[in-house]
Amino acid sequence: MHFARAEDGVTIGYQVFGQGPVLVWMPSLSNIAAQWRIPAMRAVYEALARELTIVLYDGRGMGASDRRIDLGDLGVDAHLRDLRAVLDDAGIRTASLLGYYHAAATAIAFAAREPERVERLILFGGAARMREAMRPAQTQALLSLVEQDWGLFADAAATAWLGWDKAASGRWTAEAFRTATTAAVAQAWFSAAADIDVTGELAKVRAPALVLHRQNEQQIPVEVFRRLADDLPDAELVELPGTTPTLFMEDAARDIRLVTDFVISGRASRGAPAPRIPGGGLTPREGEVLTLVAAGESNAEIGRRLGISVHTVERHLGNLYRKIGARGRADAVAYAMTENYQ
Repeated sequence: MHFARAEDGVTIGYQVFGQGPVLVWMPSLSNIAAQWRIPAMRAVYEALARELTIVLYDGRGMGASDRRIDLGDLGVDAHLRDLRAVLDDAGIRTASLLGYYHAAATAIAFAAREPERVERLILFGGAARMREAMRPAQTQALLSLVEQDWGLFADAAATAWLGWDKAASGRWTAEAFRTATTAAVAQAWFSAAADIDVTGELAKVRAPALVLHRQNEQQIPVEVFRRLADDLPDAELVELPGTTPTLFMEDAARDIRLVTDFVISGRASRGAPAPRIPGGGLTPREGEVLTLVAAGESNAEIGRRLGISVHTVERHLGNLYRKIGARGRADAVAYAMTENYQ
């Protein structure tokens, strides 16, 4: 973990890893140290880092960053200070930005105000006018829990909101939310977000943009994203199959390829077949081992749970790695999520 200092003195924790063109995955409700403990997210980070240099950071008040309650204004200018501090501290002159949920508006504003520093934009789950992204009834119901019961909000956000209820990583996702910040800071973040509106800056964006949508009727309507793509000078909307309002879960391999190709070439490879890890033919015991690997358990923990030796666990792992074409645990977790070993 590295630490940058924003113009107003707030300390921002960040990480840089991988190789290739730079992609900054911008934060919403984040705790990047805890996110590495989510097996599915760890697999995504490692997969993206094979071809890209990934920058992760915790926004002010979150995770490893300064968590003071008196952070002052939490509008778009404050979030721009965080991003600028990380880029400058890491010595990164230009980068592509992944504006995810809350960070979509910040990514748009940075691309509009500092166009020479932004190569490409990928936007998912947010909007130029953040109130539109927060309008769905399910989202409003969840936000009402922030002050009432922070722990319940974390559990509900991981399951009902993001769809991790059937995934082995669900409990770790909830824990990442729960430890990201305090209820008071989260409430201040969401309250400030409702007033963020960068629609007036859309026409100034010069970077090619990829607007992604994968959400059901209870979430943000696709019309919001169609309008966003129309209002950006050089943007393409890709409607992803599935109904879960998150990336890298329903078809992790396809999403990873889509994002990687756009960052590298500026083209969205949505027409290409999803790169799949070859496999199949697992025995029931190998399936059990794979399920526990996806849950983040160590070989020793798997052995204790199944009543077998660590050596036997390693033998099963070797066999299933060979069958599914996995090079290690990260590939195995990605396969488990794709093939529903949960």
